[in-house]
Amino acid sequence: MAKEICICLHGHFYQPPRENPWIEEIEQQDSAAPFHDWNERIHYECYLPNSRARALDAKGKIVEIVNNFERTSFNFGPTLLSWLEAKHPDTYRSILQADRASCEAHRGHGNAIAQVYNHMIMPLANLRDKKTQVRWGIEDFRSRFGRVPESIWLPETACNEETLEVLVAERIKYIILSPHQARAIRPLEGGEWQDVMGGRIDPKEPYRYFLKNNPSLSIDIFFYDGPVSKAVGFDNLLFDAKLFMDRLRGAVVEHERSQIIHIATDGETYGHHKAYGDRVLAYLTYMEIPRNGYRIVNYAEYLEENPPRQEVRLIEGENNEGTSWSCAHGVNRWKDHCGCRGDGPANWTQHWRKPLRWALDWLRDELSQVYEREGAKYLKDVWAARDDYIHVVLKRSPETLREFFERQALRELSKEEITTSLKLLEMQRHLMLMYTSCGWFFSEISGIETVQILQYASRAVHLAREVSSINLERDFLEHLALAKSNIESIKDGQGVYEKYVKPAQATLHHVVSYYAIGSIFENFYAPDPKTDLVKIFNFDLHVQHQRKEFFGTVTMNFGRVRIVSQTTLEEQDLVFVVIQIGFYDFRCSVKAYANEEGFDKLEKELFEALYQLPILDLSKKIDAHFGETYYALKDLRLGDRAKIISILTHETIAKVSNFYEHIYEENLRMNEIYRSINVPIPVEFRYAAEHTLSKRMLEAVRDWGERGFPAKRTLSIYRIMDSAKALDVHIRKEPIAHYLSEELSKGLKEFITGLDPEVLQKLLSIVRLAKKIEVFLDRREAQDELFSVFRSWKGSPQAIPNVIREQEVHLHQLMDELDLSTEKLRKILAG
Repeated sequence: MAKEICICLHGHFYQPPRENPWIEEIEQQDSAAPFHDWNERIHYECYLPNSRARALDAKGKIVEIVNNFERTSFNFGPTLLSWLEAKHPDTYRSILQADRASCEAHRGHGNAIAQVYNHMIMPLANLRDKKTQVRWGIEDFRSRFGRVPESIWLPETACNEETLEVLVAERIKYIILSPHQARAIRPLEGGEWQDVMGGRIDPKEPYRYFLKNNPSLSIDIFFYDGPVSKAVGFDNLLFDAKLFMDRLRGAVVEHERSQIIHIATDGETYGHHKAYGDRVLAYLTYMEIPRNGYRIVNYAEYLEENPPRQEVRLIEGENNEGTSWSCAHGVNRWKDHCGCRGDGPANWTQHWRKPLRWALDWLRDELSQVYEREGAKYLKDVWAARDDYIHVVLKRSPETLREFFERQALRELSKEEITTSLKLLEMQRHLMLMYTSCGWFFSEISGIETVQILQYASRAVHLAREVSSINLERDFLEHLALAKSNIESIKDGQGVYEKYVKPAQATLHHVVSYYAIGSIFENFYAPDPKTDLVKIFNFDLHVQHQRKEFFGTVTMNFGRVRIVSQTTLEEQDLVFVVIQIGFYDFRCSVKAYANEEGFDKLEKELFEALYQLPILDLSKKIDAHFGETYYALKDLRLGDRAKIISILTHETIAKVSNFYEHIYEENLRMNEIYRSINVPIPVEFRYAAEHTLSKRMLEAVRDWGERGFPAKRTLSIYRIMDSAKALDVHIRKEPIAHYLSEELSKGLKEFITGLDPEVLQKLLSIVRLAKKIEVFLDRREAQDELFSVFRSWKGSPQAIPNVIREQEVHLHQLMDELDLSTEKLRKILAG
């Protein structure tokens, strides 16, 4: 093959699993504001824009909208893909489509590679976990991408000999490592070893690694270009595609062989860590690299064309634990105080890492005994069953479960035995999730990443107690107490557990209490119209009976619910009663259902007490039947708490709002006097003015929208803006931006469907008003819709509707307002 310069850019796209392990949903994370959680924030900043990346011209206009995943090598964490599939299916489908397109472009080799399942540091895992992590990663990839992966991403590129043995056994062809992990190279034919430590290995070709215990087996390795990769992550290469191209060009060396210039970075660099990095990547791969005559490849394609000429030895690391790309001390960052750290004060230490790992290793080994002993009652081979369980994790359906137990069960299991088996397997899943690498990566044991892995550990402890009556929580907390926090008030790992892990725990009784309190309010938990089930997190609730009555300031909600876990199929028949006293005082009790006669008698007795007894005596009667344990508003999940408080305070907030409007109107003349003599408006008046004008502005914009966005009916909006400027107060524009952005997206879809010129004028009115009142519009969806239509017309001028030609001028105006280059449309219309 002729000498070629090939380019391969790899992005490692990953977020740790963040779901609360009891309810299998991500709860609100305030540190990710204004987004619900970090996954949502990073999706908005990175995953979505990379699936629809904008390539800009010199004027800042969009010349193309492309899928960056079609031109780059990438891996996604399986748990992240699972979240994307559920929450953002369009982005998820774009990622899968990009891999299919890359297979066609690269002779059957796709851009996507697999990842070890939940980002466990492989050298620190035991052999069983190593095997399961790789097998789960491979099966997850196969089920999503429809092909067997040729490579797998090792978390933090951490590897050692045993890890490589597992990869070879699972038929992984190649991996990607840091140049600092290579020790020596020599030609495949033999000869002297050449020292390449310190990152001195030539990254422009692949190498072959032969297993020590079986030299007849091998795996190929690409060592990414360290300096260029570092510059992408930490310098300014993502400010300018030409600068990026210059750096890639500078890595080329003149010789007679083909060479691959390749980098590997966190995928989140492109848009999250580096704002608009997705756009630079798009312009680089679709414009700059082809313009320079270089060829974009993926690793598997290049490896097929250019097999290794040399073999490599790796640095073995301390205790043969190997090395990684993000710790200069091998893999110590995930087990000890090595000096590698994240944020936090300079005097913070990470001595907590070692006892934390000891605690989790102890828990894993103790619960593995429980798993083997209890699982042997139901499963042919408990560890083979764990490997196979990934099929259930990927698709929790009756058919999948039936097929799984047909393969793995010793015999036909009862309903209760299936639930026990699923609890054992879930215990094992959480025992692996608790090793997610982020738990050790940062500076403080009370960080959200470490809290998350401790939640997984706690869930495993609880499942073990349910299936075996063995409770290891106290012993586990004693181990955690050795992991000292840098924060005095938290003290240690036990303090973290008590403060942050226990409040996340949720039993079936908890979930029924969520329903009991929430269902006091109309349509708070609406049943599925097809199944009549109420779905709360990963639970199905069959409401058998419910009765709600009011007396004075007390509301009583009484009922019976059969609750079923979608994960373990555990079910309970439960009775609840909740009383709401006044506005904010809720008291909910839950107990097991006994029989119909007792249930009917209880209902009659409690509602008689509602009308006859004082509140204190009513509460005592409930306690007599249900016990003294009860759930209050504070025991709900944060999202539900916020919704209920919003409902309860709606009228009060409306009264406060009207009060502020009254203050504004009453003191408008006084405010004008203050401004006329250049004296600042008092803060009390200023807040009333900001609130009132913001409210009226949003109302005026919505009223304008309800009238069809007429271009000549914006005077009232401009008058409010003028009032705000005259008083030098700030109008809250976020709600206005959200409303106009939604109307823009909705209107563009309407125009594309109906090709109504009046709708086109409406769209122009929206974008022009937004510019005039300085409101930022999220125009991405509108831009995507227009480009999608242009692509459908490309090469088929006869398919272009006449109205488009007739409205060409106005369409150009809209495109200009949306920062779209009009050149593409001109070329399409010209045929």
